[in-house]
Amino acid sequence: MVITDVLTDDNFELYAAKHYNNPRCIDIKEFYEDLARFKYLKRLIGRYKEKGELQERLILNHLITIHNVFIIEEATAMCFHKIEHTMWPTLKTFLLYLNYIPEDQYNDIPVDLNVVKVLQKL
Repeated sequence: MVITDVLTDDNFELYAAKHYNNPRCIDIKEFYEDLARFKYLKRLIGRYKEKGELQERLILNHLITIHNVFIIEEATAMCFHKIEHTMWPTLKTFLLYLNYIPEDQYNDIPVDLNVVKVLQKL
């Protein structure tokens, strides 16, 4: 087993680099800008959980960008890794909306019905 096969806090950047797929990336700065999207995503979902402010289009934008530059399955794993368990229902709802995870995956995580209502209006 290679150290980047299992995602941990200690190897997150190495795991991300291994699964990075951005042929237009010209320098390391761009890679770190893409990595920062996980932090922005966490902040946006956290703001929704704390204050009820859902910026659904911005969340969708970050998720789409993340999944465009990282291999989809690994990008999803990295999203769940970087976001607290309490925020997983919100994340799962967005990922299902974008068809980045099958409906039968992550069965133990419920969907966020408030987010479902918002996404149905888009």
